[in-house]
Amino acid sequence: MATKEEKRFAKNFNINDLPDVPTGLPPHLQQTRVVSKSNPLTANASYVPSMGESVKLGNFYENFKVDVISLTERDMEFDMIGIDAAFANAFRRILIAELPTMAIEKVLIANNTSVIIDEVLAHRMGLIPIAADPRLFEYLSENDQPNEKNTIVFKLHVKCAKNKTRQQVLTSDLKWLPNGSELLKESGGSTSKPKTYTSFSCSQDSLPEFANNPITPSDLQILIAKLAPGQEIELEAHAVKGIGKTHAKWSPVATAWYRMHPKVDLLGEVEDELAERLVKICPKVFDIEDMGKGKKRAIVAQPRKCTMSKECIRDDDLIELVDLGSVKNHFIFNIESTGSLPPDVLFTEAVKILEAKCETVLKEL
Repeated sequence: MATKEEKRFAKNFNINDLPDVPTGLPPHLQQTRVVSKSNPLTANASYVPSMGESVKLGNFYENFKVDVISLTERDMEFDMIGIDAAFANAFRRILIAELPTMAIEKVLIANNTSVIIDEVLAHRMGLIPIAADPRLFEYLSENDQPNEKNTIVFKLHVKCAKNKTRQQVLTSDLKWLPNGSELLKESGGSTSKPKTYTSFSCSQDSLPEFANNPITPSDLQILIAKLAPGQEIELEAHAVKGIGKTHAKWSPVATAWYRMHPKVDLLGEVEDELAERLVKICPKVFDIEDMGKGKKRAIVAQPRKCTMSKECIRDDDLIELVDLGSVKNHFIFNIESTGSLPPDVLFTEAVKILEAKCETVLKEL
């Protein structure tokens, strides 16, 4: 048993009191925190205005705007100006967790002789993004029967011949079954009519929204499995409507994120050799301006490309000449869609959901 002296020592022991324990971080791990000289608060990306700084409704109508910087089928970058971080974060959370999509929820495996076990194969199938507009479908509840309005059925049947090399199973091998399930349920008796796992009243390709737009995975080259000679996979996959809050497979975005717009200022003239040194450190942000007579000076060319790496203020000759900060009500927003809907449509739907939430709050007040 421990003596009283040992107990007293253990109670009062502090490792920092030992002579060989260093205090603080070693010099090579210490970093200088970026603090804007003009407005220290804006240097912190998590800064949120207090109630006294919040914009009034009239000012919000006048100042808020959205500028689209780039837009493709999958990616969108835009600026949101005139709001605070609470709104930007609300849009981000809605995009990730509350916008519905179609995703595979049930996998009926008829045959699987591959090295991937059934549970892992079903999980991989669930993560395949489906290029189908979720607004055209209804939610499937526990009491509903799978039908053409709430379920999408795919079939996968791939077999690697014994005289061939290893074969890849890709999402392009998934075939849409517009008439519903083809797998028969076990019947209770020989006289009963065979039933499938869905109850489609009509073919989905007869509906006008799908007549010229067959349903497929968003990407046709996603690897599902690899089959050795003689191995086979045969299954049916049923996709239903859901949201990312339930499971990540229903999230319509690969990523949705924002950052405050960088604010980069030169507090003095940066000329000649010092200007070239600054441009070499941050070539995407700064540029050289020719002043004539062999004189050159640095200018801030593209502040939005600043990553806040702080390399420009690690130089002792530049630390007092460069001021880094952030614009507190200007956010650079990026959306990367998985392919179910274009990114601009996703953002529009997110605005509708936020509007509905606000209306709900107003009704309850």
